[in-house]
Amino acid sequence: MTLPQIRPNHPASCHCGAIQFTVTLVPEGLATARRCDCSFCRRRGAIAVTAPLDGVKILTGHDKLTLYQFGTNTAQHHFCAVCGIYIYHRRRSNPNELGVNVACLEGLNPRDLGDVEWSDGINHPSDARP
Repeated sequence: MTLPQIRPNHPASCHCGAIQFTVTLVPEGLATARRCDCSFCRRRGAIAVTAPLDGVKILTGHDKLTLYQFGTNTAQHHFCAVCGIYIYHRRRSNPNELGVNVACLEGLNPRDLGDVEWSDGINHPSDARP
């Protein structure tokens, strides 16, 4: 399967277009795609790819970004306040990374990725109890 080319500063947007942004992924690019089965992600259902902390640049609609946090409040989930689409999140598994919604990337259909690996968010090490 040939994946589309995701270039540095790749254009992206939410569903309604209120938030326009660019994404620069880590060097492994689309190969970092994964899903998570934590209580939040399994309901959200999005496939995320990895970007460095400075890998998302909001061009328009910064005032439309809304934040959701829960549990340990480590992960920061950002959504469009207009259409509700998940844009990106600061990861709980690695707070030095962002997970970006593949479906927001221009020219990419998440189906193009085929089977995507699942991360075990149910048994996350941050939730371990002594």
